Amino acid sequence: MKKEFLVLGAIFLLVILAAVLGAKYYRSSVQSERKPTNTATATAPAGQLIRPDSASLGPADAKVTVVEFYDPECETCAQFGPIVKQILKENEGRMRLVARYLPFHPNSMTAANFTEAAAEQGKYWEAQELLFKKQPEWGAKHGGTPDPSAPPINVLFDKYAKELGLDMEKASRSINERRFDSKIQQDMSDAKGLGARMTPTFFVNGRQLASFGEAQLRALIDEEMKK
Repeated sequence: MKKEFLVLGAIFLLVILAAVLGAKYYRSSVQSERKPTNTATATAPAGQLIRPDSASLGPADAKVTVVEFYDPECETCAQFGPIVKQILKENEGRMRLVARYLPFHPNSMTAANFTEAAAEQGKYWEAQELLFKKQPEWGAKHGGTPDPSAPPINVLFDKYAKELGLDMEKASRSINERRFDSKIQQDMSDAKGLGARMTPTFFVNGRQLASFGEAQLRALIDEEMKK
């Protein structure tokens, strides 16, 4: 009987030891797989972040480069646009902003083509800001129903082209030829490869902003500025 108790005691101790070691291994494996709690992910490949034809503001050798994948029809992108420009202004000479397309909405491909047509005439950023400003006129709203009395989008975009002072014939020809589809598709492909799944998505010196917000973006930019 005494021998049986010793055997049972030994087995019990082995079970306890195995449980302790298992719990320790589980905690260490979970901690190693858990994403960092900071505001950015690992650095993204530079070749996918910026293409030679990507629109940008600020010096190419800036201390910090912010790449934004955006949708012209995205309401959050429109609301956040002035904030990004303000941050750029505050860091003038030290920050570069690069814009890439990630169109999800019904009219966003048309809007991206319009913006590129304006870019051919040196009005990329003016067109972007105008489309953000006029978005309630031409954009499809989340959960909203189309206004049957609203002018067709091509009529609205013709009006915007006049406001920008574009050569109407040249802009229309570029859009009708679908001249910019390959560029937009390249942006979409790069976004997918980088793991961008929503708009706006920001990369700061190649590090993806993991938690969206003005404070988070400013913190990541400041972190990169201090390096």
